[in-house]
Order: sequence, then structure tokens, then C-alpha cells
Amino acid sequence: MIDIKVPVKNQDLTKLKIGDIVTVSGTIVTARDQAHKRIIEQGAPFSLDGVALFHAGPIIQKDDEGNYDIVAIGPTTSMRMNPYQADVLDKGVKIVIGKGGMDDSVKKALKRDKSVYLVATGGCAALYVDKVKEVSNVDCLDLGMPEALWELSVDKFGPLVVGMDSNGNSLYD
Repeated sequence: MIDIKVPVKNQDLTKLKIGDIVTVSGTIVTARDQAHKRIIEQGAPFSLDGVALFHAGPIIQKDDEGNYDIVAIGPTTSMRMNPYQADVLDKGVKIVIGKGGMDDSVKKALKRDKSVYLVATGGCAALYVDKVKEVSNVDCLDLGMPEALWELSVDKFGPLVVGMDSNGNSLYD
């Protein structure tokens, strides 16, 4: 199993092929429909270069000291991000993590940007939450908890399947 370090700097994602099983370590950022739309319309609140975006709406609670603790995190249906994903990929995102397939516009953008789409298994929120070491930051909280951009420090997050690779191949074709 390959562990991908994020943000992606010098890793060659073109070696990954559909069906490969991987994990991700470093920082991943959750993003759903409204966050994607805001990134396109207003720009991202941080650099997207090398970022791994996870299509998820985590359940997070604030403790007595004002720190955020993650309760659960599972993938949401990625096809909802089809109208936005290619434009967001063009801003430097290297990895998209989600559930289900994505359309041809995303497949073309992944190939153009040498990025990959990794599939997380639905129903595994308890498994995935154990891979989150801490909530490092949150942006766009005004969009609501599930839509905010949550930065999560993860260690060997997964297992994930390469669903669409950077060579234009897709498990969904």
C-alpha cells in the first residue's frame, strides 16, 4: 500500500493507476458544494497547491477550551461537486477524495493537472475518524459545520482506492 504525503510537493501521482490502494498522510481539507462554489467565486482562504480535498461533512464539536474535536467523518457523494471540481483542480489541488464517480470534465481536469481522485468507502466514518490526529484549522465556518473547510491532520488515512488516475482512466467508465 502506498502512503501519499500531502500537501503533494515532489510526489509523482502519474504512477498511480486505477484500482491501486493508497493511504494519505499530512493535511487534508474537507470541502463540499458551497465551499467549492466559494473557492471559485471568491478564491480560497489558503493556497490550494498540492492540497488533498475530501468531499465530506464532518461532525465536529468544540470543547471547553475552544478546540475542535472530530466526532465522525465519512465521504459524501462526489458527483454533487461536478459543476465546480475541474475549476478547483486547476487552482492546484492534487488529490480529491470522495464517494462514487465524477464526470468527464473532472476526468479531463485530473489528466491535465496530473491529479487523482481517490474513493473512500461510504459507511466507514468510524474507521476514518481514527485516522484523524487533530483538527488544525477551519475556514468558511459561516457556511455551517458540514460545508466549512476543515483542515485535518491525518496519518495513513484510508484505505482509499484510485478511482480516476492522472492518465485519464476511470473505474466508472
